[in-house]
Amino acid sequence: MKLNRIQLCSILMVLFHLVGLYGFLNSELEVLFIALVPYHLLLMLGLLIYSTKDFSNNIKIFAVIIYLAGFFIEVIGVNTGLIFGNYSYGEALGLKVFSTPLLIGVNWLILVYCTGVLLEYLKIKNSLIFPLIGALILLGIDFLIEPVAIRFNYWSWSGGEIPLQNYLGWYIFSFLLFFVFKGLDFNKDNKAAIVLLFAQIGFFLGLNMWAF
Repeated sequence: MKLNRIQLCSILMVLFHLVGLYGFLNSELEVLFIALVPYHLLLMLGLLIYSTKDFSNNIKIFAVIIYLAGFFIEVIGVNTGLIFGNYSYGEALGLKVFSTPLLIGVNWLILVYCTGVLLEYLKIKNSLIFPLIGALILLGIDFLIEPVAIRFNYWSWSGGEIPLQNYLGWYIFSFLLFFVFKGLDFNKDNKAAIVLLFAQIGFFLGLNMWAF
């Protein structure tokens, strides 16, 4: 049976997250799999690009805006403590500029795009309800990510406590990013993006259940 690009990308997304979950839960492989995190993020971005049906200027504008916004909000946040609270990045996310991993913008881009595609699939049309729900989904994902990020040296919080400010800042910033997704006209039909979103949720949920 010949697979189309959506099916191929979906299978690879699930497979790599399952392998990653196994690696993170295996103490003998943990260091190796932490080192592979940046390459995993880039691979997922590559699969999203390959699976999309739209290479218009609008989707390129969307990607640039979300990447730059995500990166620079983290630059401000990590260097001032004004956005999310006082935190610092470890080495797991790779090369840093201004104490901020360059790939953190890719992470924001993947999360916003995949969640936005899901909301489009659910036919949420209201221009206010759309970002409200999108930001709520990303907030839920952040609750899953935070313990994993601390445990595996993605980032750490001053005093070891995650402040309420982090979740508030995450929600407000996500809310604004979904206005960009909703406002730009490009093809948002990409079922592989939905698969990736649920693969990520499953990955972090699995680590929360079994790694602590």
